[in-house]
Amino acid sequence: MNPDPAIRVFERILADPDIAPCVTRVERLPEVPGSYASLPEDLDSRLAEALESKGITRLYTHQKASWELARKGRNFVVVTPTASGKTLCYNLPVVQALLEDPSARALYLFPTKALSQDQQAELNEVALGGSLPVKIATYDGDTPGSVRVSARDTGRIVITNPDMLHSGILPNHAKWSRFFSGLRYVVVDEMHGYRGIFGSHVANVIRRLKRIADFYGSKPSFILCSATIGNPRELAELLVEEPVQAVTENGAPRAEKLVVLYNPPLVDPVQGIRKSTATESQKLAVRLLRAGVKTILFARSRLRVELIAGYINQELRNIYTDNDGVVVEPYRSGLLPTERRAIERGLREGTVHGVVSTNALELGIDIGGLDAAIIAGFPGSFASFWQQSGRAGRRAGLSAAFFVASSNPLDQYIIAHPEYFLGVSPESGRVDPANPYVYMDHVKCAAFELPFEEGETFGPDIEEALAFLAEDGIVRKAAGRWHWSSAGYPSESVSLRSAASDNVVIVDATEGRNRVIGEMDRPSAKELIYDDAVYIHRGRQYVVLKLDLENRLCKVEEREVNYYTDAVVKTDIKVLTEDARGDTGTASWVLTDILVRSEAEKFKKLRFHTHENIGYGDIHLPPEEMQTRSLALLFPPGSSMGTELEKGDVAFRAAVLSGTSYLIRRIAPMFLMCDPRDIGAAERVRDDHFKVPCLYLYDKYPGGTGLTEALRGILPAVFRAAHDSVELCPCASGCPSCIGVDHSDGRTALDGREVKAGVRRLLAASV
Repeated sequence: MNPDPAIRVFERILADPDIAPCVTRVERLPEVPGSYASLPEDLDSRLAEALESKGITRLYTHQKASWELARKGRNFVVVTPTASGKTLCYNLPVVQALLEDPSARALYLFPTKALSQDQQAELNEVALGGSLPVKIATYDGDTPGSVRVSARDTGRIVITNPDMLHSGILPNHAKWSRFFSGLRYVVVDEMHGYRGIFGSHVANVIRRLKRIADFYGSKPSFILCSATIGNPRELAELLVEEPVQAVTENGAPRAEKLVVLYNPPLVDPVQGIRKSTATESQKLAVRLLRAGVKTILFARSRLRVELIAGYINQELRNIYTDNDGVVVEPYRSGLLPTERRAIERGLREGTVHGVVSTNALELGIDIGGLDAAIIAGFPGSFASFWQQSGRAGRRAGLSAAFFVASSNPLDQYIIAHPEYFLGVSPESGRVDPANPYVYMDHVKCAAFELPFEEGETFGPDIEEALAFLAEDGIVRKAAGRWHWSSAGYPSESVSLRSAASDNVVIVDATEGRNRVIGEMDRPSAKELIYDDAVYIHRGRQYVVLKLDLENRLCKVEEREVNYYTDAVVKTDIKVLTEDARGDTGTASWVLTDILVRSEAEKFKKLRFHTHENIGYGDIHLPPEEMQTRSLALLFPPGSSMGTELEKGDVAFRAAVLSGTSYLIRRIAPMFLMCDPRDIGAAERVRDDHFKVPCLYLYDKYPGGTGLTEALRGILPAVFRAAHDSVELCPCASGCPSCIGVDHSDGRTALDGREVKAGVRRLLAASV
């Protein structure tokens, strides 16, 4: 779509009477010219010819800076936007080094298998022109056995993901001796994705990789690439535990882009209830697709992806005939690899016109030229928002990104503060490689791979960790070395993606089919695929017949129902340790270890489209227990916030605390570069441990991920944003956009106006 027709299409859609009243801001980001540098003088002539065959006769300035750092053997991180040519920042110096030295090798790490496949195509068909004597191989879970041997023995560039490096390559390093002996470069792409629990695991996998490389006599340089984040150098150094330089000046040109902020209309002005994000995103997508605009829609969960894709296809079937229909596919985790690849190929080739995705397509997979991105609800960080919006307009020409706000307080804060949203600095990525659960898992894996020498360094306290493992007979010490002495294969039981290592396999048992259609981690299974739950897979509805946690098996049956299900989860908290105390000036805080016990007790049946509650069901599953890190906010009598909480009876104080908890938990992710689901919250009118009103904010992963420690330093900013959010919300008595709805305890009728006023006063006392 050329720029001139594109702007007419977007202007027509934005002027649509059904859409225009909801558009609160249209920001036109201008085209930015590129900044260029000549090809390096010492560039191999064969590589120069391969680049020229693809029309590349000069470099962007950040590509040239990367070349110079790589040639000096420096570790560096490249931080530039989507579609800025980051792959050439590492492909160029790596291939040059491999052409110069026949024994040299390189390892490319991508967070997903799809990105690995995409990068091999990029190397073979674009960067190298298919004419250079450098063998490139992908080694992941989908690689056939016969190809794996060839990749291991003759691959010069091996492309993989952290999971395969962790469980398939490092434990079998003896078979990779030739590769590790010549390892010159390790490329870590999409670094911003290595945060939270996943990033903490990956940092330990890199520790193990460096240890194995050292054993074979190599010391590779690290090249990392990232979308824009607030602390690229700090995060890179945490991941590789070495000094890293940052390349942050982007020399790539940027095409013109429209950024549209869209706030769904109010359906109940008194309660502040707005039309659902799913419904409004679907409406925008249909308008765009009908106008011939290739569109990607990002939704916040697997369930929403399936719902929205189904709604869009239903509506489009009413517009098009079967012969010239528009194809829209759902894309999410849990799909089989062949299904994901087919969707990616369809987007590139044009047989798939639109896609509804979780953040799985946020990363740089080549899915062809898309013209519009719809982000249904804030994706958890500003970095993610710009990464998702960058999936449209990756080639050239005008593109558009639509942010459809939900009723979440964070989304409504963005709508009320567009200048802040458009001008805010990106958040920082957080990892905690010292997380005791994560660290101990990788000490076991490292001991299996190579005995630990006495005095060897590996993480925070290797001697103490090994002594602890020795007590359980997992390792033993002999002649100054710690040896693996257990019968197990430790990496098999360690998942990098979640706290739990055991996934539940979902089997379609309809009429004896017995075919696997997906998988899910155990904690999520307890809240999503319990008995009688509705599971949606690529638009088809399945009812859960039986969830067998012991055998990690869930049997489902295909049925047409008019509702979906949502679990109601109860949470209890016990304080285990107090590690630090402080004061914000208006309230006190305590950094603690806590035990969180959560249990899904009931589930709601919610009608499609209207989302009305049409019934309940019981869930009979054992609770989940987790030890994690928490920031406990205390409101003792005499403090300014504590004084506000003393007003009213117990039910009123409980409602005010609940509303404040709801608001802070949803505002905090804006400052922490995390998903709202990464943070848990619980409030107590009189806490059993601290004996005063208390609000717990905790990491929702065993051992913590560093979020609560980071939150401690930004509490005043979070309080201010929460105060502004409730102050600006137009509702009368609380709504999903500020303090939530219905703060009654079931026994006492509470006036929502008074509760909202109480929350407003409490937060006013904090600023």
